[in-house]
Amino acid sequence: MKVIDINSWNRKAHYEHFCSLKDPYFAITIPFDVTKAYNFSKKNGVSFFAKYLHNCMQAINAVENLKYRIENNNVVEYEVIHASATIMREDNTYGFSFIDFDEDLNVFIKNIEAEKKRIQNSVDLFPPKNGLDCIHCSAMPWLHYTGHKEPVSGVMDSVPKLSFSKAAKIGDELSMNVSISVNHALVDGYHIGLFSKKFQQYLNR
Repeated sequence: MKVIDINSWNRKAHYEHFCSLKDPYFAITIPFDVTKAYNFSKKNGVSFFAKYLHNCMQAINAVENLKYRIENNNVVEYEVIHASATIMREDNTYGFSFIDFDEDLNVFIKNIEAEKKRIQNSVDLFPPKNGLDCIHCSAMPWLHYTGHKEPVSGVMDSVPKLSFSKAAKIGDELSMNVSISVNHALVDGYHIGLFSKKFQQYLNR
C-alpha cells in the first residue's frame, strides 16, 4: 500500500472539492459485448459470472485511480484490488464475499467456489476478511437494466461499486450492461473510459 502525497498531487484541488460534497459519487452504465466471454465459458465449462468478473478485476487492477482509496484521511493506492461480490443463498438471501484476485482464471474460480461454500454454510452478512482493497459488486441476472443506483451510506466511502445486468441478445451480439459508481474525488470520467476499454479487451480474449 502506497500513501499519495496530496499536497503534490495533480488532483489536489479536485480531491478537496469532491470530498466536501455530501455525495461525491457519480455513476455510469456501460454496455459491453460479452459474446466471446460467454462462448468461452460454455466451451470450457466454466461459470460465465466467474469469467466476466475475472475480466472485470483485470481491468480494475489495470487502472491506477481505481486502486485508490481514502483511508484515515489519506489517499492510498493498494497494490492489488479484490472482489467483494454478493453471493446468493438457497433461500434467496445473500452474503458478501471477499474473493482474492488472481491473474490465473482457474485460481480465481477456486477462490469464488471457496467463498460460495462459506456463504452457503453461514448466516453472516459480512465475510471474515473485509477491507478497502476491493470493489463491491453484484450481479442481477434477472434484469437487462439501463440504469442503476447504489445505496448511499452517508459516511465517506471510496470503494468502487459495480453491478452487472442480465445479458441480452441484441442483433448478433450478447450485450451486458455494467453500472459503475466511483468517488469523484479519486476517479474521473477519463479513468472510467480506460476501464471500459480494458474490460472490453479482456472480455474479447
